[in-house]
Amino acid sequence: MDRIPLSNSAFEGDNNAYLFADGQETVLIDTGDWMETTREQLEAAFDERGLAFADVDRIFLTHWHGDHTGLAGVIQAESGAEVYAHEADAPLIEGDEDAWAAMHDLQKRYFDQWGMPEEKQAVLIERMASAGGTNESPTVTTFEDGERFSLDGYDHDLEAVHTSGHAAGLSMFETTLDGRREVVSGDALLPVYTPNVGGADVRVDNPLEKYLRALQGIVEADYDRAWPGHRDPIDEPAARAQYIIDHHEERAFRVLDALDRKGPCDTWTVSADLFGELESIHILHGPGESYAHLEHLERAGTVARERDEYRLSDGVSEVLAAKDDERWTLEY
Repeated sequence: MDRIPLSNSAFEGDNNAYLFADGQETVLIDTGDWMETTREQLEAAFDERGLAFADVDRIFLTHWHGDHTGLAGVIQAESGAEVYAHEADAPLIEGDEDAWAAMHDLQKRYFDQWGMPEEKQAVLIERMASAGGTNESPTVTTFEDGERFSLDGYDHDLEAVHTSGHAAGLSMFETTLDGRREVVSGDALLPVYTPNVGGADVRVDNPLEKYLRALQGIVEADYDRAWPGHRDPIDEPAARAQYIIDHHEERAFRVLDALDRKGPCDTWTVSADLFGELESIHILHGPGESYAHLEHLERAGTVARERDEYRLSDGVSEVLAAKDDERWTLEY
C-alpha cells in the first residue's frame, strides 16, 4: 500500500490517499479534494507508478467530506471504478438533492439553536458554499460495519469498521500488511489535531458518545499502525486514541468550568470561552464541538438545558470546587 500525500485547498491539513497497485486490481482509498492542484498531484503519483485514473478498479471512501471524496466522480467517469461508502454517507456523496437540502436545513436550525450570530452564519455559509466540491458525483455502492472485501491478487482483505462521530458514515479499513495489523483510519484518528465532533456532521445524534466509543474500540484493537486521512502515519494508534479520549475529558471539565463562571448561557458563549474568536470553517467547528460536550453532559445529568441555554445541575458547582483538577469520567 502506498500513501500519496495531497494538498488540501478546500479545508486545511494536507490529505492522504492510499493506493493498492501490486495485485491484479488497482484500489484507492480516498481521493483528496476536487481542486485542480490535487488532481494534478494524484495524476502525477499515478504516472510515477505507470498508472492512470482509467486503471482504477475500486475506490473506498472513509466518509462524505469533500476533501476525501472530491475526485471520486472524476476517477469513476474515466475508469468505471466501483465506489464504496458507508450507507449513512452515500446520499451526500452521490449529490442527492434531498439529502443535501435536509443537511442545510438541519445546519441552519443548529446555528440558530447554538446562538451563532447572523453575521457569523453568513460568513460560514459563504465559506461552505465556496468549498462545495465538484458536480461530478459518483454512483456509490454501500457497505455496512464489519463488511469484508477481498482484493484480487493480494494476500490480505479490507474490513470496514464503522466509527461514527466526526461523520455519520465515517469508517476505517482494517488490513494486514507484512504480518502487521494496520488500519486506514480516515478522520477517526489523526496524528496532530483532534477530529471535530458536533459541527462536522450535524446529522450525528450523540456525536461525542459515538466518537468516544469508536476511540475506545481503537484502543482495544491495538493496531500496529494507523494510516490517517491527514498527515503522517501513527505508529502507536492505541496511545493516540487514548490521548484523544483524555483530551475530551479535559474539554468536558473546561465546559463545566465555563458554565460555573458564566452562569446559564448558550452554546456560542461556551464556544467563545473555549476557543475565542472564530473565523472561516472554525465558525462551525467551535460551537459544534461545544454542543457535542454540552449535549453529552446534559444526558449525564451534570448539565441542565432550558430552551437554548445550559446551566450546571444543582450541586455540580460545589462538586467541581471539591474535585479541583481531577477529571470527570465520561461514559462510553
